[in-house]
Amino acid sequence: MGTEGNPKLLRKLAQRVKELREKANLTQENAFNDTGIHFGRIETGKRDFSVSTLKKICVYLQISMTDFFKGIKE
Repeated sequence: MGTEGNPKLLRKLAQRVKELREKANLTQENAFNDTGIHFGRIETGKRDFSVSTLKKICVYLQISMTDFFKGIKE
């Protein structure tokens, strides 16, 4: 999948994932080893990812999806 739809939004989502991962003191490698999700690809903001992947990330980082989106600036 590309970023044709809304690259600006995708960058914001990517930034939020990175912010939360770093806040949890996790490296991309730790997060990948724990989840099988390639955080590096997501955090570049160049690759789209699914809602189910986002849900897995939120569960892993112990944050609700509501709080995840509250942290995204308009």
